[in-house]
Amino acid sequence: MNIQSQIIALIRAQCTDWRFAAESYAALTHVITRTLEFDGYRFILQCNPSRIRSSAANVDKQAIKERPCFLCHRPVEQKQVSYLPNYHILVNPFPIFPQHLTIPDIRHVDQQIGGRIGDLLSLAKDLNSFVLLYNGPAAGASAPDHFHFQAGNKGMLPVEMEYEAYRHQTPLYEDASGRILSMENYLRKTILFHSANSRWMMQQVERLLGILQTFQPEEDDAKINIICFYDAKGWHLSVFPRQAHRPSQFYETGDKQILFSPGAVDFGGLLVLPREEDFYKLTNDDVSDMFSQLTLADDTWFRLKASIQSTNHPYNS
Repeated sequence: MNIQSQIIALIRAQCTDWRFAAESYAALTHVITRTLEFDGYRFILQCNPSRIRSSAANVDKQAIKERPCFLCHRPVEQKQVSYLPNYHILVNPFPIFPQHLTIPDIRHVDQQIGGRIGDLLSLAKDLNSFVLLYNGPAAGASAPDHFHFQAGNKGMLPVEMEYEAYRHQTPLYEDASGRILSMENYLRKTILFHSANSRWMMQQVERLLGILQTFQPEEDDAKINIICFYDAKGWHLSVFPRQAHRPSQFYETGDKQILFSPGAVDFGGLLVLPREEDFYKLTNDDVSDMFSQLTLADDTWFRLKASIQSTNHPYNS
């Protein structure tokens, strides 16, 4: 049985044998959604009360230090499939997707993506009916002290379909092995990598991470979200650089508050809102304002693109 078949069997077994998971996935079938249309793209809003634990999580260093790690201390009912030497694949008991996985390192090590792009590419290829997700420690990860990826069904994130509109634009860089593009005028600033060559992808993405780290030297790891999937054309990987963890609306009180703590899923166009009042009141203007706070600042974005395009940069060596 290949790894993807093992995962599907795991999901079915957990939704049969683990009552909490069964109830969570049953409840997911009743979540409500609505769509906000923009010029050439859209956001799907999902009202998902079970995600309150993640959205409202206190992720400051002292709070993380004082709480037990939920990826180390798991319910006895939660089973796993082993992957590579150092990962467990788990069913996420607080789902956004009909098939939602958490993929932690078996060790309690920090959420730092450097050196793990090869693992991400392997997962995306082996789990090719899934989209792989990564949230940086200051970009939506609710367990910044324990390294993990996530994965969910293909076809649910609007960005998967919206990539096509950018495929034919002039790339930031291109060679025989792959292309690097940028998405902007999109509320989110995004660097896209497309290649069928895993070595090329790994090298180019790791180089980008190095550049981003020089722009944010105070961060333990690059403040980013990543979305990656694999199909007949190879790998498609998006890096969403961030300037803020949460928008100012998160910290407001009363009617001004919007409990929105975005990760890769949200940057992919599926906005997860645990509170019904936020789900109904959110407008296009609210979304535009929040993402203007969250996405990379314009001056840093221009410097980043210049670094990629520079003839003196390793990309072009």
